Amino acid sequence: MSEIDEFLARPLLARLATADPDTLQPHVVPVWYGWDGQGLWISAFRSTRKVKELMRNPRCSIVIDVDGPTSGLRAVLMEGEARLVTTPPELLREKTTWVYARYLGPQGVLEAEPQSWIEDPENLLIHLKPSLIKTWK
Repeated sequence: MSEIDEFLARPLLARLATADPDTLQPHVVPVWYGWDGQGLWISAFRSTRKVKELMRNPRCSIVIDVDGPTSGLRAVLMEGEARLVTTPPELLREKTTWVYARYLGPQGVLEAEPQSWIEDPENLLIHLKPSLIKTWK
């Protein structure tokens, strides 16, 4: 496992940056993610600003970092064009469950609240296979 893979395997908070294509106003939001070794998966709802902006401008940036003293990586920055994944339903359910379980644990993901998010018709996945990855220690 690479140093990046090890760092991204931790359930850290990511910050996703999008931009309104009309005003160019940046928008940054915290998100939960899953890293599969090639790309990031993020669960989101269609009605959110981040998704609406990605529909019109798929370019985005994500930073995942830690504060304070640490050995090894302190941050990973990714840039690229995100793809919005809406089908098949089995893939949405599988990846969304995986992302939530990273943060809530195997029992927590079975609770009513994350299950309702997973099954919500508004749910989709943001998938970013980064064209640029930068790290710093």
